[in-house]
Amino acid sequence: MEFNFLAMIVAAVSALVVGFIWYNPKTFGTAWMKVADMTEEKMKGANMAKIFGLALLFAFLLSTALPGIVIHQMGAFSLVGGDPANALPSYEAFMADYSDAFRTFKHGVFHGVLTGIFIALPILGTNALFERKSAKYIFINVGYWIVTLGLMGGIICAWK
Repeated sequence: MEFNFLAMIVAAVSALVVGFIWYNPKTFGTAWMKVADMTEEKMKGANMAKIFGLALLFAFLLSTALPGIVIHQMGAFSLVGGDPANALPSYEAFMADYSDAFRTFKHGVFHGVLTGIFIALPILGTNALFERKSAKYIFINVGYWIVTLGLMGGIICAWK
C-alpha cells in the first residue's frame, strides 16, 4: 500500500475550494469578518499569494496525515514497517481479503468528520477561548474544518 500523492494534492486543493465557498460573503464570510474583527481595509493589505500558497501547503501537510485516519489498511501497512516485501505471508493474505474493505468516499467522510469534531474542534475551540472569541467564531471556523476534513477524508479514502 503506497501513499496516493495525487489524491492528497486533490484533497489539499479541495480545502481551498471549500474555503472559497464557506467564507464567501453569501455564506459565512460576512459573519466571519464580523466575529473575527476583520475589515476590508485589513484584507487589502494582505499578500494573498503568500496566504493562499501557505494555506495550500498546510492543507497538503494535513492531507498526508489523513490516510492513517481514514484508511484502515494503513494500520496493517504500518505494522510491517511500511515495506510489504519484509512482511510475513499473513500480511499478503490479510490484504488479499481486506484491501478494499471500507475504502469508500462515504467511509472517508465519516472519519474526516470525526477528525474535525475530535481534533479540530478542541484545538480551535481552545485557541478561541483564550483569544476571547465568541461561540459564533468557533462554530464558523470549526464548521469549515469539519466539512473540509470530511471532504478530504472522502477523497483520500475512496481514491485507490
